[in-house]
Amino acid sequence: MPVLRLPKFGKPVKYAYITGRVRAMKTKLIPHEMYQRMLGMDIPEIARYLEETQYKEEIDSMAKDHSGAELVEYATFANLAKTYRKLLEVSIDEPQFLILEYLRRWDIWNIKTILRGKFYGASEEEIMKYLVPAGELDMEFLEGLVKKERVEEVISAFDGTDYYEALAHYDGQMLSSVENALDKLYYFRMERAVGGTLSVGGGLLLKYVRKEIDVKNLVTLFRMNKAGIEASVIQENLIPGGKLHEELSRMAGQSYNEFVRGLEGYPFWSAISDVVAEGGSVSRIEARLRAYLVRYAWALSNYHPLSILPVLGYIVSKDTEVSNIRKIVRGKEAGLSAELIEEQVVA
Repeated sequence: MPVLRLPKFGKPVKYAYITGRVRAMKTKLIPHEMYQRMLGMDIPEIARYLEETQYKEEIDSMAKDHSGAELVEYATFANLAKTYRKLLEVSIDEPQFLILEYLRRWDIWNIKTILRGKFYGASEEEIMKYLVPAGELDMEFLEGLVKKERVEEVISAFDGTDYYEALAHYDGQMLSSVENALDKLYYFRMERAVGGTLSVGGGLLLKYVRKEIDVKNLVTLFRMNKAGIEASVIQENLIPGGKLHEELSRMAGQSYNEFVRGLEGYPFWSAISDVVAEGGSVSRIEARLRAYLVRYAWALSNYHPLSILPVLGYIVSKDTEVSNIRKIVRGKEAGLSAELIEEQVVA
């Protein structure tokens, strides 16, 4: 992979301004108890409620062309992208660099979305609905990719970039190996770029990111061990860089019961133990683990209030908010019961 050029920040980093902005933005997040109320609303009622929140501009501007679940999906992703771009605009130097490195995950999201769309023959409009230009790749570039006819043409557009080696895993048959390679590239770049700054801010961000990798790998183990996938295949799908990578890797291929027993005593166990004991679905376990990550981010920020961590806590919370709204709306559109939808909501 190409060597990344790392910035040098010569002056002490001042986080007071960006953390102050984030504290103000945090007050506009939807209260957790509101998700329970949304479960009792129909989709137009949810849209009307969102019109009274920070999503008003997007709901109003898109209502003339969209309605129902589609309106909510377009509006929430548009607001998410706008919010993250605002964070980049009001930050400078190290804070801006760290925020952008973390938000590159949306570049990965967008590339995956376009590849899937082309692979399965989705329309340009359908693909555009799921794009979030919150990273380095702007909407103009993404629109150009969407207009390409085939997966191979999308991949060729990245020739000469960091992404090409990961995209070259495409064999014309499946996208899973490409998506896994893209995820690994994101975290590889994060560790190399952020860790390479040798700054306190970079170290704090990496502490959270390594926890995030462990949680992603844990979800992979839940899914694949439950499906009886062999150890070597599971290990290939695990992302390096987590604090528990070696321990989790040894759990690959275990019987589901043995795997679950081995998790007792880990910090995340209390967040999922009751769901596991009830035989809950992996998606429900994943929602609990996501909530655990959000709490972890804010807990870290309490120890380091003038650092990148309050910004990270807000980013993770905002992403979770949008994900929750979309899960509720999609569930209602699909006719799922409130109980099933609630299992997917991160609270």
